[in-house]
Amino acid sequence: MPPDASQTDADLILAVLERDDRRAYGQLVLRHQSLVRTVLRRLTKGDHALADDIAQETFVLAWRNLKHFRFEARFSTWLYRIAFNAWQSEARKKREVLLDDPDDAPMLEDVSADLPDTASRIDLERALATLSDGERSAIAACYYGDLSHEEAAKTLGIPLGTVKTHILRAKAKLRARLTGAKETP
Repeated sequence: MPPDASQTDADLILAVLERDDRRAYGQLVLRHQSLVRTVLRRLTKGDHALADDIAQETFVLAWRNLKHFRFEARFSTWLYRIAFNAWQSEARKKREVLLDDPDDAPMLEDVSADLPDTASRIDLERALATLSDGERSAIAACYYGDLSHEEAAKTLGIPLGTVKTHILRAKAKLRARLTGAKETP
C-alpha cells in the first residue's frame, strides 16, 4: 500500500507516540525507505546487502527512539542521522572492507537513472568509491539525501565549512575521475 500523502510526517509520528499506531510507523517506513537505502548504498560503496541491513537497523532504532524526536528538523533529517550513525558503527567494525581497492567495488544494478548508459553508471559508482568517507558522506547527504549544507552539517556532526569543503573536493575528484583529467588541488 503506498504511503498516505494526506498525512504529514508529524501527523504520523504523533499517531505513533500517542496511540502506539504501528500502521502510522509503517507509513513512515514506506515513505522514507527508498531514500534511506539509496543513501546507505552510496555510503557502503554499493553493497546492497549491507545497505539493506543498515537500513533495517535504522528503522528499528528510529522506532525505539521516536519519543526523542523533537520536531526541530525534518523527520528525514533525523532518520538520515540515525542511518549515518549506524553506517559509521558498521564502518568501524569493517574498516578494512570499506577501504578496499576502488577497482574491486561492487557493480551496482540500480545506480543513477539519469546517466546515459550502464558503463557510465558503473564509472560513477567506482568514482564515488574513491572518495574519502567524509567526502562520500557529504555527497550522499546533500545529493542523495536531499539535505541542505546546513542540514548535512548538523546531521553529520561536522562544521558547515567542512561539509562545503568535502563537497567541493568530492566534486573535483569525481569530475577528474570521470573525465580523465588531473585533479586540481
